[in-house]
Amino acid sequence: MSLTALPPQQVPALMTGLIKPNSAHAGRADAYLPSPCIQNHAANLAFLPDGTLSCVWFGGTMEGMGDISVYMSKLAPGSTQWSEPQKLSDDSSKSEQNPLIFKAPDKIVWLLYTSQTSGDQDGAVVKCRVSDDDGKTFGPVRLLCDLPGTFVRQPIVVNSKGDWLLPAFRCVSLPGQRWSGDADTAGVLISRDQGKSWMMTDVPDSLGAVHMNILALGKGRMIAYFRNRFSENVLSAASEDDGESWSRPRPINLPNNNSSIQAVLLKDGRIAMVYNHSNAETSNARRRSLYDEIESDQMETDAAAAVTSGRKAVWGVPRAPLSLAVSDDGGANFDRLADLDTGDGYCLSNNSKDSLNREFSYPSIVEGPDGTLHIAYTYYRRAIKYVRLPAEALG
Repeated sequence: MSLTALPPQQVPALMTGLIKPNSAHAGRADAYLPSPCIQNHAANLAFLPDGTLSCVWFGGTMEGMGDISVYMSKLAPGSTQWSEPQKLSDDSSKSEQNPLIFKAPDKIVWLLYTSQTSGDQDGAVVKCRVSDDDGKTFGPVRLLCDLPGTFVRQPIVVNSKGDWLLPAFRCVSLPGQRWSGDADTAGVLISRDQGKSWMMTDVPDSLGAVHMNILALGKGRMIAYFRNRFSENVLSAASEDDGESWSRPRPINLPNNNSSIQAVLLKDGRIAMVYNHSNAETSNARRRSLYDEIESDQMETDAAAAVTSGRKAVWGVPRAPLSLAVSDDGGANFDRLADLDTGDGYCLSNNSKDSLNREFSYPSIVEGPDGTLHIAYTYYRRAIKYVRLPAEALG
C-alpha cells in the first residue's frame, strides 16, 4: 500500500487531532496532531500507565532555534480525538529536542529531552522531568546527563536485571569546524539505581552509528538498530549480556538516508521497522549540514585548523518514501511490506514557515494490547501525522 502526500499548504487545516478512516486502505486510520507551532518534528509514542497513548515531539519555528520546545498530545483509550498539546519545556535560550517518554516499572512516567544552544549539538545535554500521576503533570526540570554532546532519540529499555538502558549518541565537532555529524558515535547510558545516576558505555567501532534503538529479545539477548550518518544502510549490533557490551554495528538489508528509524518487537516475535527506503545511492541531493540555515557562535573560525580528512556525514538525501518492513528471523533481514507515505521527500531546507520542506521522517511505532500498530512521524516538518494499522496489515 502507498499514499500520495497532500500539498504542504493544506496541512495546517488538517491539524485537528481527529482520527479518520483512510478511504484508500481498509482498516487504516489517520490523524494530524494539533499544534500551535509552525514546525513540528521528532515524534515518539508511548503508552502511559492508564492505557492512554501519548505522543511527544518538538515544535517551534525551526530546529535549533531558541523557541523550540517539547509538546505532548494524548489519545485516551477508545477515543478518536488526540488532545490539545501540552507544552512541557520552555527555556527560551535553548533548543529543546528529541523528547521521549519512559514508563518506569514503578509506573512513574519520565520525560527526557535534549537541550542545546542554536545548532550546536556538540554542546547538548539531556534533561528530564518526572510524573507520578500518569503523565498528567510533571515535576521540575532536572539535568540527567551533563556530558556535552550527548543526544538521545530512542526509548529506555529495562534489562532482565532491572537496569535501565538509555541509548545515546555522542555529537563531536572536529577542530576548526562547527558540528556536522562527521565524528558521531554511539553509546548507552546505564542506570542501576532507577534513574538516580547514569554511566556511559561506548559501542565499539560505531563511527556514524546514531539513534541507537534497542530491543530486548530475552535471555540476555538484545539487538539494536542505528541511523547511518553516511547514508548507506541501516546498521545493527547485538548484545548477549543484557546490554552491558555490544558488537560492532554492521549493515542490514535496508537502506538509510541519515534519518531516524524505529523498530518494535511484536508479540508474535517478529520485528517491525518504520524507515525511509532511500540512501545516498538513490539521489545526488546534498546539503552542507543539518543547521546550515542557522547562524551559530561556533561558526568556523579557524580554517587553517579545520580537519578535512575522513568521511563526511551525508545530508540532504530525500526523506521519502516512509516505509514499513518486517523481520521474521530475529532482526537479521527485513522484507519491505508497505509505503506509508510517498512523495519527493525534499529536505534540502528545514524551512516550515514557507513550506519548503516535504519530508516524511523520524517515525515512532508501538504495538497496542490488541495487536494494533500505532505509528507517528514528521509530515513536511509542519505536522505530526498519526497512522493506525490493524494487526492483519502485517500479514
